[in-house]
Amino acid sequence: MFRFFTEKNWYLWSWLGSFAILSSLWIQVKIDVKINEWFGQFYDMIQKALAEPNAITIEEYWASLLSFITLAALYVGVAVIVSFFTAHYLFRWRTAMVEWYHSVYDKARKIEGAAQRVQEDTIKFSRIMESLGTSLIEALMILIEFMPILFGLSIGIPIFFFGDWEYGLIVGALIWSVGGTIFLIFLGLILRLVGVEYDLQKKEAAYRKILVIAEDDGTIRPKTIDELFQGVREIHFLSYLRYLYFNIGRIAYLQANVLSAYIFLAPAIVAGAVTLGVMQQIIRAFGRVEGSMQYILKAWPTIIELASVYKRLREFESKISSVELSDQKI
Repeated sequence: MFRFFTEKNWYLWSWLGSFAILSSLWIQVKIDVKINEWFGQFYDMIQKALAEPNAITIEEYWASLLSFITLAALYVGVAVIVSFFTAHYLFRWRTAMVEWYHSVYDKARKIEGAAQRVQEDTIKFSRIMESLGTSLIEALMILIEFMPILFGLSIGIPIFFFGDWEYGLIVGALIWSVGGTIFLIFLGLILRLVGVEYDLQKKEAAYRKILVIAEDDGTIRPKTIDELFQGVREIHFLSYLRYLYFNIGRIAYLQANVLSAYIFLAPAIVAGAVTLGVMQQIIRAFGRVEGSMQYILKAWPTIIELASVYKRLREFESKISSVELSDQKI
């Protein structure tokens, strides 16, 4: 799966491409930091305007909106380019995988579900990596940029439970985010979601294969097909039930998450220790830090699917190696 990074003919795409994506994501995060600063200045201006008639001019108001439009346009432009380039990058990664599978397909075709592994799982792997991989890198970059900002904004204001401790907001975000993530990971392990997803794909593969064979073999008809589909039905229903339990915990936590920043800022808001602009800056920075820390939590269903795909491809490659060893002995 990772020959893309070890074979010389792919070095330009794998290593230079990775650098280009990382650089572009860093630019996005930097623009996001500027947008966060804009929110603070804009809401302070709004507070000033609402407190006293004509405290600001209409020109200042339009100029502030125009500055946001400029930042937003830059962000959109970079995001679109990153998305386009990443799609090409990951298709090259898929191509590197597929080319190797093609080169050993005389042996690989003897393995159950070989066609599905080469065609379906490689495209799933690349698509999941497109959303999951770039999101993970961006989450880490956001933490690096926004944690110092959150720390600077929270100095000198009272925080719920932590009082005047300067690290209160950061530690609060850490406890809330990491605690929730650990809880949901533990819940996913108890419910064996990765195993269920893996079993589901195996049942679907067997059902698909018998349908393909039945196109040419008239002796394989309803009874055999129905028996296989019954297995597909059972594993899907089990999956729905397991995800029902998981989603109760996940959705309840995410709904409670909406209020977390306001809870921590309650003493500062009640005491009037912050302006509207600073409050908006803190809430947005807190949300960005908290959201990055909750990356695993929010991406957990996709991570489960990726783990299942990875497990199937590793098993497939292991079987190819076993077939090659058997052929050598013969």
